[in-house]
Amino acid sequence: MNRYARQIALPDFGEEGQRKLAGSSVLIIGAGGLGSPASLYLAAAGVGRIGLLDFDRVDVTNLHRQILYGTSDVGRAKLESATERLHDANPEIVVEPHAARLTSENALEILAKYDVILDGTDNFATRYLVNDACVLLGKPNVYGSVFRFDGQVSVFATKDGPCYRCLYPEPPPPHLVPSCAEGGVLGVLPGVIGTLQATEAIKLIAGIGETLAGRLLLFDALRMTFRTMRVPRRCEEHAPVTHLIDYEEFCNPMEDITPQQLAERLAQNEAIVLIDVREPYEWDIGHIESARHIPMQQIPKRLDEIPRDVEVVMICRSGARSGHVQHHLQQQGFTNVKNLTGGMQRWAREVDPAIRVA
Repeated sequence: MNRYARQIALPDFGEEGQRKLAGSSVLIIGAGGLGSPASLYLAAAGVGRIGLLDFDRVDVTNLHRQILYGTSDVGRAKLESATERLHDANPEIVVEPHAARLTSENALEILAKYDVILDGTDNFATRYLVNDACVLLGKPNVYGSVFRFDGQVSVFATKDGPCYRCLYPEPPPPHLVPSCAEGGVLGVLPGVIGTLQATEAIKLIAGIGETLAGRLLLFDALRMTFRTMRVPRRCEEHAPVTHLIDYEEFCNPMEDITPQQLAERLAQNEAIVLIDVREPYEWDIGHIESARHIPMQQIPKRLDEIPRDVEVVMICRSGARSGHVQHHLQQQGFTNVKNLTGGMQRWAREVDPAIRVA
């Protein structure tokens, strides 16, 4: 009672609301910029069981926005650090770590164990996967995203509300949407959006207020403005969600190649030229041994170094920058250019776990 006294004192919340939180469960997918503030506030609020799904380790580049971690955590598994921090914030709750990458094979099994799903991911493939799993399971999906100085929040897959596909029926071309690592993000922005996601989760559990179901909240940090737009339910208009699919393929419709496919072809000594377009510091941290390094900004001046008579595979961290370069080369008359789906991050997950990726 002492721990939650200020919350219980709320006339629309009270002891009943606190008991609902204590008996509830939330799965947070991604213990990064959004998952950090969301998990801390949900733990402090008294959500009885919090699941954390992540497979990454703490990197120094995380620290300006991922407030679950400190300098002493660099190199540790995020789930290890996060579990300790959340138990310190509130030893009365249960924290369930899921050290895995969410896939079409495990999504339904993992999400089924929780009342509310909070999407803290940073890529379209996983967002569509989370959405479709929530639709199939009937679980509310508290969505958030950040980029540079802008953020979005909504609640999808409620009983009568829209789903993520009602807002984005199809993913944008990969080369048009850089990740936060490539486009940057203001450190405090995930704090704002993640806290709003935690607020929506608490309202859903306690049954209070008006959630963002059917609305998209848009935040502009530079102008310090909030505005909302209506998101009508259009589930009858887009492709029906009947089962989970290969979301990497769905979100990368261009001429791409997966890490596994590339590894198999390299092992057979096929004539393939690999061009890594990341920055020098990324290249120095880790790269594929046979790749050539041409930073993205230097591509227009170094086109003569890229052969036109063999297959070329462009590589970056996640596949966004290399998708830009792939598109540029195709405009310059290159006819056999592929993009490494998921970039070096996916290469490290599926082919070479020993390689380091910035």
